[in-house]
Formats: sequence, C-alpha cells, structure tokens
Amino acid sequence: MLAFSPDLVDRPDDLRRAAAERAQAMPMPTAEQEVWRYSRIGDLQLDRFHPVAPTTTVHGANGYLADRHDLDTSTVHDVFDELSAAFYGETVLSIPRGVHVPGSIVVTHTIGGHDEAVFPRLVIDAGENSEVTVVERFMSSGQGASLVVPRLFVRTQQAARLTYVAINELSTTVWQLGHQQAIGERDSTTLLATVALGGEYARVRTDAKVVGQGASTRQVALYYADDNQMHDFRTLQDHIAPRTTSDLLFKGAVQDTARSVYTGLIRIGHDAKGSVAYQTNRNLTLSAGAWAESVPNLEIETNDVKCSHASTIGPIDEEQRFYLESRGIPPETAERLVVLGFFDEVLAQLPVGPLADELRQQVAAKLDRRTR
Repeated sequence: MLAFSPDLVDRPDDLRRAAAERAQAMPMPTAEQEVWRYSRIGDLQLDRFHPVAPTTTVHGANGYLADRHDLDTSTVHDVFDELSAAFYGETVLSIPRGVHVPGSIVVTHTIGGHDEAVFPRLVIDAGENSEVTVVERFMSSGQGASLVVPRLFVRTQQAARLTYVAINELSTTVWQLGHQQAIGERDSTTLLATVALGGEYARVRTDAKVVGQGASTRQVALYYADDNQMHDFRTLQDHIAPRTTSDLLFKGAVQDTARSVYTGLIRIGHDAKGSVAYQTNRNLTLSAGAWAESVPNLEIETNDVKCSHASTIGPIDEEQRFYLESRGIPPETAERLVVLGFFDEVLAQLPVGPLADELRQQVAAKLDRRTR
C-alpha cells in the first residue's frame, strides 16, 4: 500500500506512524471472512487512493468542541482501523454534566473526488444527565472516485440522553467503510440512526454496547439503493449489564440491479439478566434485478430475558397498492405512496427537522428513476 506510506502521515507522531506501519503489513479483508460476507470488498482498489485531510465543518457546537477526550479509540478489527489511526482528522464534542444542548449540532464532511481517501473521526462524550442531538452529514463536492472511512465513538454517561443521526448523501462514485461504537452507562438512553442514500458501496458497522444497569439503546436506519449501488449493514446489540434494553428497526429498498445486506446480532451476556432486546429488518425489492439479504441472529448466555427478531424481503404489498388504485389513484402514484409510507415509520423517529422533507424528496427521486 505505497499510497498510504508512513511518510505520508500529515501530522507525524509515534502513534500515527506506528499505525501506518502496521497497516502496511496487514492483509486486505476478503469476502471469505464472516464479517465481510456478501460484501464487495474484493472490488476495492485501495492503492488508487491517497490520503488527504477531511474537510469538516461544525455548526451549533456553542463551545462544546474539545481538544481531547479519554474514550478508548484503539479497537482494531482490520487494516481500515489502522489506516484511520494513522490518517484521521478528529472532531470531539464534550457535553458537560447536566447540560441540555438545544437544537442539533451538525457536523458536515465534504468529500472531494480525484481518488482521495479521507478518515474523519467523530467522538461524542455526553456527560452525566446531559442531553444532545448530533447530526453527521457526508456529502460529495464532485463526481470523482473517492474513499471515506468514518469512525464514530460515543459514550453516553449515567442518565444522559444522546441522539446521533448519520446521513449519507455521497455521489455514486464514492466508497464508504464506516464503523460506529457506542457505550451506554447506567440509566442512559442512546439513539443511533442512519440514513443511507448515496455511495457506490456504503458499509456501516455499528456496535452498540449497554454496560450500565437500566441503560437503553435504539438503532434505526433508512436505506435506498438504485442503479448499481450497494448498502451493507452489520449491527451488534451487546447487553453487558442487567435490566438493559435495546431495539432496532432497519427499513430499506432496492431497485434496478442494486443490492443490500443486513446482518445483525443480539448478544445477551452472562450478567445481563432481565434484559429486553428486539430486532426488525424490512426490505422492499422494487425491480426484478434487485437483491436483498437479511441475516438476524441471537446469542443468549443467561435466562430471564425477552428477545425477538424479524426480517422480511419482498415486493410492494399488492393489497395496499390495490386499495389505493381502487380509489382512483393512478398506479405510479399509488406505488410512490406505499414506498414513502413504508419509510415514514423511520423518518418519524429522526430528529432532523426540515431535513425530513428533503430526505423524502430524495427517496421519491430515486423511485422516479426506477427502471422496471
């Protein structure tokens, strides 16, 4: 990986350089590995890209930007984690104890073309009994090929309420390989949400861990792939402490020759008695050439728990379409209403304000471009 030589580390220090050196010695992941199953990772030509600093803006932080944090960001799963540790650009949000941040903090990364690779890192530390909403947007400034490898680290401290929303509006020449890690402490509430509309291949891995008694975590996602796009999600609902709660609702649609993959695991640890966990994944296939895969899993190490998972893959409900058409609504309009209604359950849970209408319009535009 000459394109990611340790000599190219922008702000060289021992830790960054060591990470770049380790990356040079690591193999690329393959689809034979379970964690990359169904992926397009074999199509990635990593050496075509070169690292550049991310272009990031922050609005609404109101003094909550910090220079440092004490969260553990050293987890290494693959070569992309090492490259991130070498070339990352970091934004740290630290919310003091008892502070309720009004509105939303919006962090926007603008991704250029020209075979650039960027490694944005966002760290959010919500202090005890604080409340904050953070929206992270990924946008393209051109149509050239690029690679974005975002990393998110979240800590929701005791009784804090944290909402995070990631919005992928990248061009279809961009690869995204994201990893989100969240820890919820006692009686905390964490919402991790994703809207994925862009990218050629967009992957998000989310590890949501509840480590304090009474903590809860919720994951929701809306994804829509058309043309030759692929969205790939892998989630973990990890219950460590007793009487913890997790819930997941992912809804997606694929059309043309697009693909989607969802793989989710609920893991109830040995000490997590009295925990409750739900996992639901629903998929619409809107064209004959589209393909979706849904793989929910349970791993339970104790009793006295309540868990369930459900997944569906299929075309638009014919009864819903028939009901609308029987009332004089044209077929194309009826189809649009069914698809938008399908996604409204997720959009209603996203605190994105005026952005919700914009996202609905982007979903409608994809539907209008569909080839049968």
